[in-house]
Amino acid sequence: MLYHGRQYVIYRGMGSIEAMAQRYGSADRYGQAQTTPEKLVAEGIEGMVPYAGSVNDVLAQFIGGLRNALGYNGCRTIPELQERARMVRVSDAGRRESHPHDITLTKDAPNYKVMGGDGL
Repeated sequence: MLYHGRQYVIYRGMGSIEAMAQRYGSADRYGQAQTTPEKLVAEGIEGMVPYAGSVNDVLAQFIGGLRNALGYNGCRTIPELQERARMVRVSDAGRRESHPHDITLTKDAPNYKVMGGDGL
């Protein structure tokens, strides 16, 4: 689905009204199997999330990120990275400051997400 020029996919939690109302839905999981669709009580949500790409594309980004982490830490193997890496706490303000700012992105990068005020 397209929304404001970006591609999204529908996310439907098993406890959402829509999932429970389906003929073979999940209402029994939430103790509402005998409840009519009009009286179901939601225990989940339905919404949309940005489309991340195919599994191959997503895995390629993860692998690239892992290669970068190995290189930044001077490591050749994952066990070596596990021994040498240091976790550093970064505040939300620090995270925002470390990303590009005062710029309007003209093209999305597959490994970089910008959160707007509406979470999209």
